[in-house]
Amino acid sequence: MSQSRTNVLAVTIAIYVATFVSAVEGTIVSTALPTIVGNLHGVALMNWVFSIYLLATAMVTPIYGKLADLIGRKPVMQVGLGIFIVGSAMSGLSQSMPVLIFWRAVQGIGAGALLPVSMTIIADIYTLEKRAKILGITNSAWGIAAVLAPLIGGIIIDKLSWHWIFFINVPIGLVTMLLFQLYLHEPKRKRAANIDYLGSFWLMLCLLSLMLSFQTLSGQPINWLGFIAGIAISGLSLWLFIRREQRAVDPIISLELFKNRPFIVQNAIAMLINGYLMALTVYVPTWGQGIHGVSATVAGLALTPNSILWVIGAFTTGYFLARWTPRHILYFSLSFILVSGFILALLPLSTPFGWFFVITAINGFGFGIALTATTLTSQRLVSVENVGVATSFNTLGRTIGQALMVSIYGIILNTGMQQSLRHHPGTSMAMMNRLINPQTAGSLPTRLLPALRQVLYNGLHWVYAIGFVIVVLAVVSNRFDHSNEILGVKSEQ
Repeated sequence: MSQSRTNVLAVTIAIYVATFVSAVEGTIVSTALPTIVGNLHGVALMNWVFSIYLLATAMVTPIYGKLADLIGRKPVMQVGLGIFIVGSAMSGLSQSMPVLIFWRAVQGIGAGALLPVSMTIIADIYTLEKRAKILGITNSAWGIAAVLAPLIGGIIIDKLSWHWIFFINVPIGLVTMLLFQLYLHEPKRKRAANIDYLGSFWLMLCLLSLMLSFQTLSGQPINWLGFIAGIAISGLSLWLFIRREQRAVDPIISLELFKNRPFIVQNAIAMLINGYLMALTVYVPTWGQGIHGVSATVAGLALTPNSILWVIGAFTTGYFLARWTPRHILYFSLSFILVSGFILALLPLSTPFGWFFVITAINGFGFGIALTATTLTSQRLVSVENVGVATSFNTLGRTIGQALMVSIYGIILNTGMQQSLRHHPGTSMAMMNRLINPQTAGSLPTRLLPALRQVLYNGLHWVYAIGFVIVVLAVVSNRFDHSNEILGVKSEQ
């Protein structure tokens, strides 16, 4: 990166805005989804408005990472932002659910560039010592988005219409493109852009089949045939992708990365703990609304300490990187996540809701260190020309971990509740749907509320138990990390 010409402050602001837009998109659409469904009459397709965005983003993330290394960060970021802006504008103009879902996919394809390329640019313009602090600042966008998105979404829907949920991205995206165009300068790449189109196709088909197969698990009843078919197609595509990459002149993902065990361990840990994170962010509000009867706003605020301590944890990572090995840093940070997971798995039904603020704070501090450390270490474990690929690989692993575990948790919750309902005569799954929504919970018979809360608790208990197992697997995986041997880092311990 041409440090002498690049305006680091302006580029950092552009990166923050791009990260915020990416972070706010999922939450703000979730807030508007009931209104969108009511307006477009597409309740049967409502899950796809959100999931297609995630699927499209996951598919193209590795490709953007490779292109960033081949042709440069700036053109790839500009293309991603351009596609995202078009997808946003057309989503806002949609008049039917199928059309909206199509343009949400386009929007997701553009969004796939925002996070990995942003983190790659940070690696270019900042030293390792400063990088952790900057990642802490940019990560704060996720916390701010978690708090502000429901409020912004509510105001837009009440004062304007759901269409502006998407239209608002257009001016923000254009300003971000302008900042990158004017203030980000990088030398021309000497490497020829020999894009591996066939390898890209097999990789996208593999990821699409994998994530769609797990998406079928969220339906009732579960389409096991569709799940098995998706896994089979994904496995075949993976085999064809590996064969292609072995012969490709410039592979989309170098198979040499998979020989780098510390790199794989770092990304496996990032994938696992992101899978656990979904148990916290999705089901803590469910506990608050269904068991304690608090409003959606109050239930969501229980995650605020997680966001705040996440930023603090990310800021402290630079201090630890200078003194500890990556393995010691992860053992330290994972211990906080392990404690929060253990407490959640053992919480009794009578636990006051205030305890969740403490639990999410503990978890957030651990996550801030762990995810910042895995990102930075992944970048350090590869050659300079592969930083973009390594960063996108890290982002992809985190996305896959979240997407797969959300489907698995949904199955666990539904199975746990269905088994528990058999022991409580007079209750039904329809009543559970009303219980989780505080606005409809009041219409349930008072005499059944204790039983229904017990049913919900039993389902959530198993979600948190599996989440704890996922964290344990991350801790065990860290035992196989030998990053210090490659990086030449010595621990003071």
